[in-house]
Amino acid sequence: MLQKLTIRNYALIDSVDLELDQGLNIITGETGAGKSIMLGALSLILGQRAETKYFFNQEKKCIIEGQFLLNDNSLQPIFEENDIDFDTESNLRREISTDGKSRAFINDTPVTLGVMKQIGEKLIDIHSQHATLEINDPAFQLTIVDTLANHQELLNQYRDLFKSFKKNQQKLSALQSAVAEARNKQDYEQFLFNELETANLKVAEQGQLEAELEILSNSESIKRNLVNSHNLLSEQDTAVLSVLKEVINQYQGIEKFNPEYAALSERLRSALIEIKDIAQETASLEEGIIFNPLKIEEINTRLDLIYTLQQKHRVTTVEKLLSVQDQLSNNLSDLLSDDQEIERLVAEINQQKEELNKKAQTLSENRSKSIGTTEQQVAEVLVQVGMPNAKIKVAHTTSEELNKDGKDTLSLLFSANSGQSPAPVGKVASGGELSRLMLAIKSILAKHAALPTLIFDEIDTGISGETAVQVGHVIGALEHSMQVICITHLPQIAAKGDAHYFVYKNEDSQRTTTGIKKLTYDERVQAIAEMLSGKTPGPSALQNAKDLLG
Repeated sequence: MLQKLTIRNYALIDSVDLELDQGLNIITGETGAGKSIMLGALSLILGQRAETKYFFNQEKKCIIEGQFLLNDNSLQPIFEENDIDFDTESNLRREISTDGKSRAFINDTPVTLGVMKQIGEKLIDIHSQHATLEINDPAFQLTIVDTLANHQELLNQYRDLFKSFKKNQQKLSALQSAVAEARNKQDYEQFLFNELETANLKVAEQGQLEAELEILSNSESIKRNLVNSHNLLSEQDTAVLSVLKEVINQYQGIEKFNPEYAALSERLRSALIEIKDIAQETASLEEGIIFNPLKIEEINTRLDLIYTLQQKHRVTTVEKLLSVQDQLSNNLSDLLSDDQEIERLVAEINQQKEELNKKAQTLSENRSKSIGTTEQQVAEVLVQVGMPNAKIKVAHTTSEELNKDGKDTLSLLFSANSGQSPAPVGKVASGGELSRLMLAIKSILAKHAALPTLIFDEIDTGISGETAVQVGHVIGALEHSMQVICITHLPQIAAKGDAHYFVYKNEDSQRTTTGIKKLTYDERVQAIAEMLSGKTPGPSALQNAKDLLG
């Protein structure tokens, strides 16, 4: 319920703080006093657009704030989905700056207008004489029958399953498209994979081959240099080994005369051994160098294959080619896995569809049974509000296609007079008839479901006398199920309120302002008497007002 409404700097309102009763709240006032301004301000915290031209003071920002008492946790999931702290006392605040920029807050958390509207619609339902869109909405008409069918749990189960069903369908469609696209590339990717697999590439192979090719291509010069080196070391008369041996012989003749000579002689003998080893290894390396044109051709062929594959796949190493090969293998494996996932999804979708059809059938049967009750109960309330000959008929059709509510389409048909064939309600009902029809529907729904705070904006236009009394009884009965705010010109309805607020114009200052105050009992008697007979009510009007107040 709406506990408090705060309005700052909006239209003719400079500052208003309105605390509301949990039952039936009546708002009255002279025409043009500003009752509709209250609703305009309230609509801002329900996500409606705002314009700075409606500011009371163009140099100050406009602030509208509503404090709501949430009696249960049914809205908590919506709060959590939008990262808003949930509290049983929640605040919706709207600020519009002088440059037209708007900010919205729920429990001091910044939100978009879309989120504010989503939550606001769960808290406030504004109904005016001209607000016919809801009653013409097939979804609302379906809600009427569903509420009386009392199968909300089944409907929630169906909607959850249908949501999963549609999600799986979308997933299947996306997967099938992806598989079809992959299938178009499959042959080519299979060819590329086979080509790489046949190449039997090895890690570090390219570097080894290039090094081996370098040696083979220069084998003649390498062999020649090794032969010359071996000759210089050991084969010629002046070879290093021969000269070194002669030097050692010279030192051996004098090493006994000085320890240093002996040390140098020992080092020369060690060098002789090392050079002998070098000479032998040089001869061995020379023997291993063989000019092999066939081997060169074989390596060139292998490297040409590697270079061609690298160019094709736009990489520079064998390791990257192997990575491409792995990716192609994964793609081909994924295709097989996707085929299996498609089979699984198709099976799950078929199972869900079968279960949805069963639930939809049950929903349809329940709706069919409750249509008669709906027509009867609405007709009974229409009699109470002065429309004894009015009838409604719910046209019920089913289709083979599943939707979020089942397979049913309902259409509300209406006739206000005897002998008139029922027709779509939006085409045949006047504004006053629509208002009373909506009142009848809302009064019935309030007995079966928790509705948000309901605001009636002058729905009593065009009625008077006993009809007004009966409309007042119906509106008054709603307070047992919900909070109701009713803007009215009729004393019969105004007298039903638990709290009565009077909207007035204040022309004492240089500028006209709108104010609102809660009336005491005596003030209510005076206000209702004025509604009955004018500005200066006589004793009979005052007594009549007291009688209406009970």
